[in-house]
Amino acid sequence: MQGDLILSLALGLGLAAAAGFRVFVPLLVLGLAARAGVIAPSSGFEWVAGTPALVMFGVAAVVEVVGYLVPLLDNGLDLVAGPVAVAAGIGVVAATMGDAPPMVKWALAIIAGGGVAALTQGGTTLLRGGSTALTGGLANHMVSLSELVAAIGLSLLAIALPYVALVVVVVVGVVGARALIKRRAAA
Repeated sequence: MQGDLILSLALGLGLAAAAGFRVFVPLLVLGLAARAGVIAPSSGFEWVAGTPALVMFGVAAVVEVVGYLVPLLDNGLDLVAGPVAVAAGIGVVAATMGDAPPMVKWALAIIAGGGVAALTQGGTTLLRGGSTALTGGLANHMVSLSELVAAIGLSLLAIALPYVALVVVVVVGVVGARALIKRRAAA
């Protein structure tokens, strides 16, 4: 039971971190994996594998990706994406926690899932802000494409190798925190 809980949490946190890069890509990957029978969503989350949800996630993912390729709109999307990424992070962790007791499931979903998604999204917002300041937004499309690749890659890694995805999330988090601390110390 404990091993299943840790595996489920690793899967969920990988998807939550990916939601910080692109909100709808990990939801789409989760839904497709559930539809293919690769993972079994928690009770009450079976709808993520349904056709209406997959269509909605797919359309939303395309709109989000295209929106982030438009200069200035990308920075505006970051304002909206923060709380939505947190909600998605909470949702994907809750959806992957299987038969964990509700208090454990929701505490981990809110604290860990929402927190990881918020940290990832915050990092991308800072990166995009720096790109906008340095290039007037001309390089933001490269940042956006990198975030898309990260969202897809991390989502797929979380489904295929959840523990490896968790290690990647932790390493990226530590490296990012160190860079931020170093940057603040230099300022």
